[in-house]
Order: sequence, then structure tokens, then C-alpha cells
Amino acid sequence: MAVDAAPSGKAPPGRLRLGAAIMVLAMAFAVAACGSDADNSAAPAAPSSHGAHASGSSAPPQPLRAGERFVDRKMAEAYTPAPPEGGTDEYRCQVIDPGLTKAAFLTGTQFTPENVAIAHHAIVYAVPPGGAAAVREQDAKIPGLGWQCFGGTGVAGAEVEEGDAAWVDTWAPGATETLLDQDAGYKLEPGGLLVLQIHYNLLATDGKSAGSDRSAVRLRLTDGTPQTRELETWSLDAPTDLPCAADESGPLCDRAASIADVTKRFGPDVGEMADRQVEECNQGGAPKPGDTQTCDHKVEAPMTLFAGFGHMHMLGRAIKVELNPGTPKAKVVLDVPQFDFDNQRLMKLPSPVEIGPGDTLRVTCTHDAGLRKRLQQLSKLPPRYVVWGDGTSDEMCTGIMSVSPRKS
Repeated sequence: MAVDAAPSGKAPPGRLRLGAAIMVLAMAFAVAACGSDADNSAAPAAPSSHGAHASGSSAPPQPLRAGERFVDRKMAEAYTPAPPEGGTDEYRCQVIDPGLTKAAFLTGTQFTPENVAIAHHAIVYAVPPGGAAAVREQDAKIPGLGWQCFGGTGVAGAEVEEGDAAWVDTWAPGATETLLDQDAGYKLEPGGLLVLQIHYNLLATDGKSAGSDRSAVRLRLTDGTPQTRELETWSLDAPTDLPCAADESGPLCDRAASIADVTKRFGPDVGEMADRQVEECNQGGAPKPGDTQTCDHKVEAPMTLFAGFGHMHMLGRAIKVELNPGTPKAKVVLDVPQFDFDNQRLMKLPSPVEIGPGDTLRVTCTHDAGLRKRLQQLSKLPPRYVVWGDGTSDEMCTGIMSVSPRKS
């Protein structure tokens, strides 16, 4: 079922190719549209301040700039999450039709969760005209509002060569609308659609119903000019291989058992991520259990970095993205030394950074298994060897960058 207009006007992350940012990311953020634009550093968080679902996008919209217009969309009906496999997480996708009759650029987005107690994050995917029929078909096959969609849009036909779904926006706790200073946006074509993926989490109620949700999203559109830069999303991921703490034990403290549990809850595409990331980031080597993990991503085409934010879950401590580490050209482009789950803000770079072939971007994440006992929602769960997974009790390590390709 499509999202109605409001009254007012995975392919896994690994080496994501530009232009088709579909990833098995279970979380949210707002690439070039959500977050705070106050500065380039995250506000320090107290070690025990990690929460979940504590805040929403309640800030008033920023005024329209020259040539911009708002398009408001709201879920066609309220939805009550029903996590599968006895789990506590559900990813629900639905169609948003922006109603375009000509090409436009998405320059900002403000997602407003109605029920912040269960809304973990949201991602907006843009599906070009070539994939619209597949999205409509998927929507029509499932009774009620939308369809379940772990690991991406859940629409195979929208992810084939002619119809890649591009990741254009994300919301996570603490995020509000951020506007770039540059003339840049995500290009949307007439006849294309948006898919809104909302991650609902019922960890606080052990998977039992916690009420319904009818969230809304406001799109900021402009017709653009010949000089408008086209934005894309680049996801820089690293493995998560966090063993149980020294004083913990249990069946899920075994890595293979934990991966099997993730696979049962979210399917093989998500379950295979842990080993796939080790293969890519450790150059085919074995997992490296520990608090801190890293991965180097080679830049294959000229591009400009405009902004970024780091995404982890509730055991996250710190995340950093470095350009050309260990060389005379080394530069930190994203640094969140005290990660706060409830403050996942997009951070504009002080000035755009030009990169190209020969450059490397390294993402580094630090997690802390000791937080499990200190966080109310996690303390009642059995200890586990934490790997990449789509649930709030699993983990991720992702630096999400807003970029624009360059011709030279």
C-alpha cells in the first residue's frame, strides 16, 4: 500500500559501488538530509548514556531556500510491528510516490516518527522508473501496509541493473534535517518511486506489541540547475567481531552459534555478512576477535566528500573515518570519539574534500561488551559473541558518507 500525501503541500555493504547504495544496514542516519549542521564533531556522550528510541525528529523544519518546495507524505495507515521468528525486530517497507512530472533533486528530508518508543531508524531508497513496476508488484502481493524487508528494499526487481535502488536518506535517534551549503542533491526521475524502510524494535517489550506507528516524511525538492551536483551515498563498513566479556559465558558466546542465530532471525543475506566482511577487510584472513575493528576501502573514482556520520548500535563506543592513514596525506574526515546511540548526527565537513583513485578511506569502530550489563534493554539478554546483524542487540560499524562524483 502506498503512502498517502499529508494535507500540506542489500546487496551488503562491503565495497558498495557508487550510484546504488543498497546495503544490509539495519540502521539509520540521514545522508545529507538528517542530523545536526552545527559543527563537525559529535557531542561527547557519557559512557553509560547509551539508550534507545529516546528522541525523535521534533525540530521545526528549516525555511525553504530559493527554488525549493516541500512534499509531505504520511503512512497510509497505522502499522503495528510483528517481528518474525520470535525476534524483537521488524523492517517494514512501503511505497512513497513523490508524484514527479519532471526530474528534481532531493536536497533535504525530515522523517518524523510517531512512536519513538519503537522506531529504531528509517532509510529512504530512490527507485528509478525502471524498477517502479517491481516495487508496485511487491506492494500488491502483501495484504495491508507494505512488506517485510530485512537487508534492503526487499524487492529483487528494484535492485537489478536497470533499476538500482539508491540510498538517499536515513533517520536515526537524535537526527534532524541538515542542509548542505553546496548546490547538491539526490536526483529523482519522473515515474520513479521512493521506498521508505522503517526498522521497528520491540526489545523493551520482549517482542510483544508496543502500539502502532504512523510516521511521516517531508521531502525538500528543487528543480536544480546545470551546476547542481548529484549526491550519492557511500557506505564504509568494517567487521564486528566482539567476543563475550571475560566474565560471560553461554552458547551464543561461540561465533558460529551467534552467526546461526542472526541467520535464523534475518535470513542468509544478513547472516553471511560477518564472514563476507572478514573476507574483504582482512584480505581473506581469519576473524580478529576484539573491541576494535577496521577496514580499508579503496577509492576507485574521483569524488567529493561533503558530509558523513557514523552508525553503530548500543555497544558502540567510537567510530572514525580516515583518509590515507599512515601517509603524509593522512586526514581524519569523520571522528566520533564518544558514540551516542541517541545522537547519530550527520556532520558536514568543514570544507569539501576531493579524493580519487589511489586514495584509501579507513573506517575504525570500537565496541564495548561491558555495556551489555549496564543497558536495561540488553541486560536481560543472554551473552553473545556480537557480529553484524540487523537487530538492536546485534552490531554494526558503518561510516556513511555523502559524496558527489567528479569528472576529473
